[in-house]
Amino acid sequence: MKNVKIYILINIMPFFLQLVVRFVYLTSKKRFHHCVDIKDESLLVAMWHGDLLMQALNYRKFRKNGKIKVIVSQHKDGIIIRKVCKYLGVLDIQGSSSKGGIRALLNAMKEIQKGVDVAITPDGPRGPRFSVAKGIIAIAQKTNTRIIALNSIPSRYWKLKSWDQFVIPKPFGIIDFYISEPFSITNLNLADSKELIKNKLLMNSLK
Repeated sequence: MKNVKIYILINIMPFFLQLVVRFVYLTSKKRFHHCVDIKDESLLVAMWHGDLLMQALNYRKFRKNGKIKVIVSQHKDGIIIRKVCKYLGVLDIQGSSSKGGIRALLNAMKEIQKGVDVAITPDGPRGPRFSVAKGIIAIAQKTNTRIIALNSIPSRYWKLKSWDQFVIPKPFGIIDFYISEPFSITNLNLADSKELIKNKLLMNSLK
């Protein structure tokens, strides 16, 4: 019975989740607050773990034909996220701060060198909520890559009782989508880098 449940979670649920994402997106009024005059460059795409659900479509509005891969963990939740993202046109880089981290960082750097944007949740996969792990800082500084912060704020939503307070927008509401101007942390120390990333992401976050 346990194996059946895991099979459903990993192989069936992602298909229906991406349908939910598309349905919510299509039935919502959308307001985009995106940065302008951005260079044709690879970017690190940062978002909070609890604000993941609509970000693939937020990014696609920003870069319709952009190439992007997301760093996801190798545990069960990561597999589900990876498959949902794939349905929405975002491929993955396996690994996280807790498992497979070094491989994920190295692969992310290689993708950036190829001209691919890399998405990462600084507080994932286990939190604490609104924290910033070292991974995004290492990638940004070693590759001299700028960061953009993605947020979505729905007018109507469910909030799960999970560590990240995962947000699920309700259909037929209003969603404000935000993408910040690119910013650099190349010359900042660890503490200042964490603070800047956190502040950029909190600027338009649903608390």
